[in-house]
Amino acid sequence: MAFVNRLVLTDFRNYRHLSWRPQRAVTVITGPNGSGKTNLLEALSLLAPGRGLRGARMDELPRHGAALWGVAADVADLPGPDGLPVSLATGADPLRPERRTFRVDGQTLRNRDGISGYFAAVWLTPQMDRLFQEGAAGRRRFLDRLVLALEPGHAREVAAHDRAMLQRGRVLAQYGADPHWLAALERTMARHAVAATAARADMVARLNADGQALLDGFPAARLALDCVIARRLAHEPALAVEDWLAECLAGTRAVDRQRGGSRFGAHRADLHMADRLTDRPAGQSSTGQQKALLVGIILSHARILTACRGQAPLLLLDEPLVHLDAARRDALFHAMGRMRTGVMLTGTDREQFDPLRQSAEFVTPGEGNLAHGA
Repeated sequence: MAFVNRLVLTDFRNYRHLSWRPQRAVTVITGPNGSGKTNLLEALSLLAPGRGLRGARMDELPRHGAALWGVAADVADLPGPDGLPVSLATGADPLRPERRTFRVDGQTLRNRDGISGYFAAVWLTPQMDRLFQEGAAGRRRFLDRLVLALEPGHAREVAAHDRAMLQRGRVLAQYGADPHWLAALERTMARHAVAATAARADMVARLNADGQALLDGFPAARLALDCVIARRLAHEPALAVEDWLAECLAGTRAVDRQRGGSRFGAHRADLHMADRLTDRPAGQSSTGQQKALLVGIILSHARILTACRGQAPLLLLDEPLVHLDAARRDALFHAMGRMRTGVMLTGTDREQFDPLRQSAEFVTPGEGNLAHGA
């Protein structure tokens, strides 16, 4: 379980300085657009590996006029003073503001992925509502974020694959490129592509195996990884697939040189989603049904993290009630209770959260601070 006992922001987004002690496990953050609701969720998401729920660049995070920013939180396994707290912090490195540092109980981590041993969060954002209209790249990023929460090294595998692919493209564009150099880049690209694909396929299998998803009150999703590498990994050893992929890359050099891309690689994967019971593809479903599918996937993902880590992640739900009818809203509130972990939700309409008035803390951001009250 992950409960936030204290959150401190320094020159982060629209907050000059905020010190906030949440009073309950569930917090509802309401207010007009632009007031800083999502900024609170983003701050907490940055305590996990990756670039947070917005995927923002470092230069987008400091408050206007500030060069540095910081986020610190006391996170415990139980709400209130009875929990065992750990102090987490991240922010811009004072010596190199373009880089982030992570600290646990005041000690700087040499390996930033080490933060995952102390904290995990899953989130739902309005941008995910466009997932079914986006191209494959958007769905791939969505899946990679799910994998990253379980496998912090996944981002390095994807980045290494993309770097090798970019270098290969540059070498191919040169006249008389060294074939040995190309072979080395293709071998590197194949190795990281297989590792990244295996992690993606594992997450898809875990999500499809979540039986609780049929009981949440949301349509359970059936996911499929559309990827030739994944199909081969299903019945061949990883090393054999690496050899095959390297051979494919070597055999398509002329085509790739002409096209200016790579016909094979982890960047060609797509994620297909459908209702598990009806087989109706998500792209053919209504907006409300699509949102319900997404909520179901996020809840399944949280359960997977809980089972694998032995600790439930913090749930960060940005505008989760948009496109959900009253029955689905109630289903979400009940599912949150079963998760037994900290939850933060945002919305512009406070009345939609009325069922939580007896169990949640209500806060409203304004002018870089928080007002309390139901």
